Amino acid sequence: MNEFNYEKLEKLPPSAKLVFKTLEAKGQMTQKDIIRETILPSRTVRYAINRLKEEKILMERFYFIDSRQSLYEIKKPSNQVLAV
Repeated sequence: MNEFNYEKLEKLPPSAKLVFKTLEAKGQMTQKDIIRETILPSRTVRYAINRLKEEKILMERFYFIDSRQSLYEIKKPSNQVLAV
């Protein structure tokens, strides 16, 4: 299931939280888009993406427009209640 818990996010470094919030606000983005939007160095964004993937907070998808890049998006939180 594509879900995570917000408690994992609290333990991550500020750069990972910024990448998370950017993806939460903007939706799917490439690494280049994240770098441009957050104004973080590319190495920092790579580190943040890797940390988010390790915690299973981030999903990586194939980017059909440019196969050298990937699309990143956040997973839905497991502690969020869905209204019926």
